Amino acid sequence: MEYLDSVLVPIFVCVILPVAIVLIVMNARKHEISRKAEVALKAIEAGAPIDPGFFKSDKKRQGTKQKLIDQLTGACITSLMGAAFTVFYFIEKEGFLGFAGGVMLAVGIGLFISFFVGRKMLSKEIEAEEQELKKEEE
Repeated sequence: MEYLDSVLVPIFVCVILPVAIVLIVMNARKHEISRKAEVALKAIEAGAPIDPGFFKSDKKRQGTKQKLIDQLTGACITSLMGAAFTVFYFIEKEGFLGFAGGVMLAVGIGLFISFFVGRKMLSKEIEAEEQELKKEEE
């Protein structure tokens, strides 16, 4: 039974959970598109004009600074989870935890490096976007 738990939990976390998340997101997008298409068909049947921006995504375009902040957030979360798995590995001596912790720490460190390099390289673009936003507010 203990062996079964040590096999089923990683399979669930690494296979079933990501597949379920992808299916839920795809289903939500499909529902949104079909809902918009239904509204557009009713508008066409009624002879009402359709706004060209109706089918555009509701999400706002992310700026360079926000993308970097999101990357930093991902780096922090991944590194902390890797550190926690590594600590649990030393407590429980479970091989999977050590492997997962090492991989997550490596990914987190890579994301930190990418953030700091990106911040340095994209500093001019970030300043230009901030000046553009100030002009729009005035």
